[in-house]
Amino acid sequence: MNWQAVTFDWNQVRSFLAVLEEGSQAGAARALGLTQPTIGRQIMLLEQALGVTLFERVGRGLVLTGAGQELGAHVREMGAVASRLSLRASGQSQDIAGRVSLTASDMLSAFFLPRAVQHLRRVAPALEIEILSANDVRNLQDREADIAIRHVRPQDPDLIARLVRETRAVLVASGSLLRREGRPRSVSDLARLPFVGFDPVDRLIATLNHAGLTLDRGNFPVSTNSGIAMGELVALGIGVGVAPEDFVSHWPGVERLDIAGFTPITVPFWLTTHRELHTARRIRLVFDVLADLLQQPNAPGRADAIGPGALAAPGVLDSLTARP
Repeated sequence: MNWQAVTFDWNQVRSFLAVLEEGSQAGAARALGLTQPTIGRQIMLLEQALGVTLFERVGRGLVLTGAGQELGAHVREMGAVASRLSLRASGQSQDIAGRVSLTASDMLSAFFLPRAVQHLRRVAPALEIEILSANDVRNLQDREADIAIRHVRPQDPDLIARLVRETRAVLVASGSLLRREGRPRSVSDLARLPFVGFDPVDRLIATLNHAGLTLDRGNFPVSTNSGIAMGELVALGIGVGVAPEDFVSHWPGVERLDIAGFTPITVPFWLTTHRELHTARRIRLVFDVLADLLQQPNAPGRADAIGPGALAAPGVLDSLTARP
């Protein structure tokens, strides 16, 4: 096979096929769980890779070009093969058995991993899944867990780490706190407000001050080593907290604080396992499923997966104080 001749990405082809099947970019976006701009960008990249124009815009709609119609037939064949491959792989995964232990922060363990386990139970019902909720960094070298979701890249050469997602932590507060304390307009205003701390508080203070704030221990009358407890405290108006910008709109009564001088904090999600374990079929299957779910829109905490008062994003809080 001439590999150099294959210049396109399957995700681009999948977007093209979805537009063909659904009749519009908006329909394709809904079907694939992506945004319409993402679908448009994938189509544009496919056109660039193939050197053809697939669609022409007529009014508010898109019409296939002659090249688009010709390639569409081949793309539908590719889609059929991909579907058969997925079904075949799913059938094989039914035979995968054994125990797999997962470790993540308490927020991830509560709001993301149950949904992931539900999916795994469908595709590989013979697996035995154990969730180890811990905000400290579990040692994969000592086999305390098979797979970890971490927020710092591990440095151990025996570990495989894959960056599967990034989000940004922003400042948020409940309406009750803003009514009681007044709405902050500047970094200096924030310095007079109470915050909810996440242990170790000193490291959290250093992280927030590096992002532009001027806080000290006096700003943290309450702290906890639990991300779930921290979210509940913030939702009750105990203090200002940190949450991912992706999900603020899902929490009634909580809003993002856009303060000049504060830089949102980048929070990576590293999926990690031991190099030897990565070759085991059951570990590889779970690793790949988690990677796919984490990359989906609104992962790791969709609105329908987050309970009342669960303010902070899964994993974001512990990432502000984590070390490799």
